[in-house]
Amino acid sequence: MDDPFTTVENPGPIQLLAVAFPGSRFKGKILPELDRLKRKRLIRVLDLLIIRKDFEGNVTVGRGSDLDWEEATALGSYLGALAGIAAGGEDAVERGSISGAAQLADGHIFDEDYAFRLTEALGNDTSAAVILIEHVWAKPLLETIEDAGGIELLNDWVQPAAMLSIEPPT
Repeated sequence: MDDPFTTVENPGPIQLLAVAFPGSRFKGKILPELDRLKRKRLIRVLDLLIIRKDFEGNVTVGRGSDLDWEEATALGSYLGALAGIAAGGEDAVERGSISGAAQLADGHIFDEDYAFRLTEALGNDTSAAVILIEHVWAKPLLETIEDAGGIELLNDWVQPAAMLSIEPPT
């Protein structure tokens, strides 16, 4: 089995997390916590977009990713191939793969249009962060389940308030 932290093809579970900070008060603790989790090889940041809008509406944008160019294009190729299968079956895999690799060649999934739309949605004196986190720690478990012939029926995040109303997968 490949080292799950050094491969991006067939990634582990990916979480999309969006958070806002009225008053733009980050308190300097979030990025160090992300770094701690990355050092422990539990997560990988696939893309990070941070937008700060000051009192007057001036915007500062920050970006980040743990992927180098080869990893980003490999992930784009993989995701594009999946999209190709979904859109046009096996005949569309190669086109999807090429398109996905090109789309992620700049290293970011959140493009300029996404950043613009998020900026427009923010009020003044507010910051927001949108992050795609790959949960690398889960990848070996999911690969082992697949190797044993298991079929993933559901893979979803459950908020604590919803714990008592979980429905069985259909």
